[in-house]
Amino acid sequence: MRPLLWHCALIGSSVALWPQPKQLELGSSTIWLSPNVQLAYTPRIASSEHFAWLWATVQRMVASPHNATISHDGRISPGTLLQSAFGRMKHNVLRRSFVPRKFYPRGAQFEPAVEDEKLYIERLFIEEHSRNHLGNLERPEKSEAYTIEVSKDGHALIKIASPLGGLHALETFAQLFFAHSSNSSGSYTPYAPLLIRDYPTFEHRGLNLDIARNWISPADVMRTIEAMAANKLNKLHLHASDAQSWPLEIPAHPDLAIKGAYSQEQIWHTGDLEAVQLHGEYHGVDVFVEIDLPGHTTSIGNAYPHLVTAKDVPWPEYALEPPSGQLRLNSSDVPPFIESLLHDLLTRTSRFTSLFHLGGDELNLNAYLLDPTVGSSSHQVLQPLVQAFICHVISVAARHSLTVIMWEEMVLDWNLTLPSNVVVQTWRGSGDDALGTILNRGYKTLFGSNAHWYLDCGYGYFVDPDPSNPASPIQSPYVDYCSPYKNWRHMYAYDPLAGVAQNQRYLILGGEVHLWGELTDSVNLD
Repeated sequence: MRPLLWHCALIGSSVALWPQPKQLELGSSTIWLSPNVQLAYTPRIASSEHFAWLWATVQRMVASPHNATISHDGRISPGTLLQSAFGRMKHNVLRRSFVPRKFYPRGAQFEPAVEDEKLYIERLFIEEHSRNHLGNLERPEKSEAYTIEVSKDGHALIKIASPLGGLHALETFAQLFFAHSSNSSGSYTPYAPLLIRDYPTFEHRGLNLDIARNWISPADVMRTIEAMAANKLNKLHLHASDAQSWPLEIPAHPDLAIKGAYSQEQIWHTGDLEAVQLHGEYHGVDVFVEIDLPGHTTSIGNAYPHLVTAKDVPWPEYALEPPSGQLRLNSSDVPPFIESLLHDLLTRTSRFTSLFHLGGDELNLNAYLLDPTVGSSSHQVLQPLVQAFICHVISVAARHSLTVIMWEEMVLDWNLTLPSNVVVQTWRGSGDDALGTILNRGYKTLFGSNAHWYLDCGYGYFVDPDPSNPASPIQSPYVDYCSPYKNWRHMYAYDPLAGVAQNQRYLILGGEVHLWGELTDSVNLD
């Protein structure tokens, strides 16, 4: 599956499916969707793993606030998940107002005659089976694969290997239907009989959303999740802390948000984060959190100044952007703080995700000249301290059975020795071949070059210039470092696999587009 806004696809033809499926066979007969269409779901029953999951779920089940079947560990039953997605599909299709005039030449008679006898899809069948004729796919790609078959007489069947495939199939199924210009005629597809087979090229298809530099509300993020699901993006990376603010409530350290958020009205409470992760699960989007460490941590110093160095000093020497401040690397107070912080957070988030991002980018060496526990900017002095710090964070995440993601600097700039299951995320421009270097080290990796996949570039620098300082880094014409703006053609011209050896491609899990928050908030998020 190749994500893009579906309504931009294939203009000029009468097909508007996006992401484009791997296989598409379409007929030319019209079938209508019944307003009373029902879902008939046959769950997988032939797997001992499924029986074990089902028995454990039955033992733990509670009623959710949404009348869903959900267990104490956050898992939603497959039937509940698919019934919810089916309800969204039905709502979207039957209330659709899109008449596809632009898919046909001007003046073409493309709509079915409303007076003709109508053939309806009365029931949509979904069959889940581990083998289910989905090809020779390995997990996790197979878990998201699906087929859609609609016969000329209106029999509609979706085949999946897991509920995730069903979520994607229902998004595609909805795109097959259009409104009739008569308004009251209902929704139809002109493509029967049809066959669609689809599965993802990459297992990690994500958006990195900064919710710390500017306030973005949980409701805005939920709306973003819905847009991601429509495009079959499946990972939402919440960059949830930074130098500018700390919006997350951490009950073990309440002052972090009380003193670190922009205001008491701009705090993500524990229930907000849980609701966003649950909303993601309903839409097939894995929501995981980044706590950027040990740099970008000035906001921690608002509550615990003794943990941070280089805070409240002129920023250009001690940070890439204001305000400066980083965790002290050799303080005996920092490890227990990190331990309790992450235990509090990860105990909650690990109910919904297997991922945790620890950050690790843009660590400023000069800041440690001001650190009374270090007093040096020497890379040779700092490297073992950074190694010990990162290993500690990884060990805490491992106790919560989480896979750790970190930014590329920890390998490329600091040459850390990391566990083999760590995922390294590249971001710096394509000219330095960060991806190739990481792959040569044998690490699993995510791509997303700032030269191609940064959504917030080209809007100008957010820091005010200093006319009294001729050496100020903020100079006319005040363009930001990743300028120019990345238009959609430029983004889709990016081929992260170019030059990657075939025997290394298995290490590439996928990638993320990035929306940083210096110039982004809820007003211009969409």
